[in-house]
Amino acid sequence: MPRFPIVCSLILLLALVPGLQASTSAGEQAFDYDEALAISQGAVGRQLGAYRFVDTGGNAVTLEQFRGKPLVISMIFTSCYQICPMTTRHLSTVVDKARDALGNDKFSVALIGFDTRVDTPDAMRHFGNKQGVDERGWSLLSTDQNTVDELSRDLGFLYYRSSNGFDHLIQATIVDADGKIFRQVYGQVFDTPLLVDPLIDLVYGRATPEQPLLQNLINRVKLFCTTYDPARDGYYFDYSLFVGMLIGASIIGITGTVVVRGLRKN
Repeated sequence: MPRFPIVCSLILLLALVPGLQASTSAGEQAFDYDEALAISQGAVGRQLGAYRFVDTGGNAVTLEQFRGKPLVISMIFTSCYQICPMTTRHLSTVVDKARDALGNDKFSVALIGFDTRVDTPDAMRHFGNKQGVDERGWSLLSTDQNTVDELSRDLGFLYYRSSNGFDHLIQATIVDADGKIFRQVYGQVFDTPLLVDPLIDLVYGRATPEQPLLQNLINRVKLFCTTYDPARDGYYFDYSLFVGMLIGASIIGITGTVVVRGLRKN
């Protein structure tokens, strides 16, 4: 399957919280679909700052601690009783598929509460328990309003308070190992490759000086031979492609040997 599939997924009719067309009350700002998408896409390539958070155990956490491997960030508010839980459960399912393909420790996931008055460490813990993600290697993070404001601008995450709680773009942001935004994924439910393929590209496609040449070569092979199977909505290592490459190389080698021997005899 080709990399970067389904460009048309940026059509966001299902990617936004329902009810956004309802009239806004006093003090509320109308949510603009096109503006939200433009701001979100404009964030790709942006370097994230060293923001500070608190996890469910009361420990201080910074974004810099996630450097060295890709990071998936999802912004939610815990008082949401339908959209954020549904989004998080689906994200959890796709994250599990990504870990099956890449390994459990190849990337990190951070769930960040942006309603700072409500999304305390206890609220984040409760939300994680209900969605079944608290013990799956996710970081459930709380922070202050200034940090949410600045982080939201960095992520291209636009939200407004509304009669529904908040109107916001439903997005998962993929950050590379150096802290730069690599891809945005939209929707309550999205196709598995939209999240997993960019992670595969980041994990296997990035050669690092500290890794031996052989390991970098192995990663390149994994990059090209890890294949998505839509029938089971999962990934597998396509040995046939690898074997075909070896057979092709062998044929070239044998042909070259025969030609050289023929030239020597002549």
